Amino acid sequence: MTKTIEANKALVLEAFDTLFNKRDYKAAERYWSSNYIQHSAHIPPGRDGLFNLIRSAPAALKYEPGTIVAEGDYVIVHGRFSNTGMPRNWIAVDIVRVDDDMLAEHWDVLQDEATEAESQSGLPMFGTKFPG
Repeated sequence: MTKTIEANKALVLEAFDTLFNKRDYKAAERYWSSNYIQHSAHIPPGRDGLFNLIRSAPAALKYEPGTIVAEGDYVIVHGRFSNTGMPRNWIAVDIVRVDDDMLAEHWDVLQDEATEAESQSGLPMFGTKFPG
């Protein structure tokens, strides 16, 4: 089971890098199921909905993964999306269900990244320092 969990974590990280950072849509088809189920309120349905959203994002879009945990078929990644074309970076928790070595289903929680001045804790929401 540990091997599968580690393989699922590696699969999700590779898939996210391929789509969000490399913007290699053909290669990304190997990672996202053609029957991909999308639960995000921000992303249109299916694999095409996700791919088309990324196609419409600024070329400078960057995804940085942080903490990643997995149990069974589920992988959870805490990450940062920057250069989104929005006023703020997004801090994301992405929950992915892996099935047959492909990303089959997705949920997310997204939040605008707080500045140092806005942070009540005085700590960054992602990583060890505030951006920029």
